[in-house]
Amino acid sequence: MLFFILCVSLLILGYFTYGKIVENIFGIDPDRLTPCKTMEDGVDYISMPTWKVFFIQLLDIAGVGPIFGPILAALYGPVALIWIVIGCIFAGGVHDFFSGMLSVRANGQSIPEVVGDFLGMSARQVMRLFSVILLLLVGVVFVLSPAKLLNNLTGVNTQILVGLIFVYYFAATILPIDKIIGRFYPIFGALLLFMSFGVLAGLFFSSEVSVLPNLDFFTNTHPNDRPIWPLLFITLSCGAISGFHSTQSPLMARCIRNESNGRLVFYGAMIAEGVIALIWATAGLSFYVGPEALNAVIAAGSPSAVVNEVCNTLLGPFGGFLAIMGVVILPITSGDTAFRSTRLILAETFKIEQKLPLKRLLIAVPLFVIAFLISTQDFAVIWRYFGWSNQTLATLVLWSAAVFLVQNHKFHWIASIPATFMTSIVFAFILQAQIGLRLPAMFSNITGGVVAAVVFIMFLIYAFKQRNDAPSKS
Repeated sequence: MLFFILCVSLLILGYFTYGKIVENIFGIDPDRLTPCKTMEDGVDYISMPTWKVFFIQLLDIAGVGPIFGPILAALYGPVALIWIVIGCIFAGGVHDFFSGMLSVRANGQSIPEVVGDFLGMSARQVMRLFSVILLLLVGVVFVLSPAKLLNNLTGVNTQILVGLIFVYYFAATILPIDKIIGRFYPIFGALLLFMSFGVLAGLFFSSEVSVLPNLDFFTNTHPNDRPIWPLLFITLSCGAISGFHSTQSPLMARCIRNESNGRLVFYGAMIAEGVIALIWATAGLSFYVGPEALNAVIAAGSPSAVVNEVCNTLLGPFGGFLAIMGVVILPITSGDTAFRSTRLILAETFKIEQKLPLKRLLIAVPLFVIAFLISTQDFAVIWRYFGWSNQTLATLVLWSAAVFLVQNHKFHWIASIPATFMTSIVFAFILQAQIGLRLPAMFSNITGGVVAAVVFIMFLIYAFKQRNDAPSKS
């Protein structure tokens, strides 16, 4: 229990200390007009109160990732808790802050356009492709997972539930952001808080559950002997660092009223998601006798079965129902904005103005047809592709932040170090994964490290050349 409290305390401390350092290095300008004031259109660019923007950002980024990911990561042992804390403060928070604030500085542009501004047209095209694929996968994953949970609760046919969720997503994608998302997200946020802290209270006050009984950080406990490096860092993305967040941050970059609110909205929402991830990783490590028991439940019914069992056991039927509804809300409030972000990325790519409803439908209709076809595929395969695409996107965003800092003659290490780390992870994974080249693990890990080192050296050479060049381009 004390270790969990320490982890949460470190996350909160990280927001007030390292988050402030990141903000100062970026250099916010409270007097600079934000996109909601310079480009207001009544659809996507709308001024909103900071508390509402924070809740929307949190619900945008906190899909099933900070629940399912930590549950799966619990199979590796308590080392998952360490990655949540370190990753959230030094990688995820930095990634989210820069993806949001760079979009603010770029008139609310989507992340592929922001990355292209710093890494060039080739990177822009890669980011467009990765972002659209990732968001489609996210949207589909966040249809299937809540549908399965609702099926467990109600017994309603899963395909019917999938259809109903798709209908909601379609409406949220094409309507002005303040009509559905801005109106209902604060209510959903209250349900999210109940779910998170309800499960936490159930763990702490249960006479049958010992919180974190095994804190052996040096033993890989995964029942299938899957290696911690690099799989833990792909499995546990949301809650530590997730490229998906960068696709969502521009939505609120279009609504934030002042740059001084950026640390709360972007870095702060990442810290809040880290707390959610800690709760569910702790539940996975504490509720079951060992990783074998946890793995058996996952194998029988996916992580959603773990959520169902934990909530009903710890909180009783009614409390369990409310908690599970909170878990249902999480993916739905990320799935809708995933499709909305995809619409905006495609609109920017093909230069299709989005103020008129017909123009929004022109993109949304074929988009949802493709998403429905993807939803008929195997969930496990979709999730594996999502994991790697997600972290590759995060890596590119961190490198973009590092380039921005170099170009503005600022301290780039806050972005370049986590970017280098993530580069080694994504290369090592794709070289050895079943969805990749299937090369030997040792060779893949060494090669991933070498590639990351080469990229880092190339970046340092670029930084050295930039040092005495033109003035900053804030």
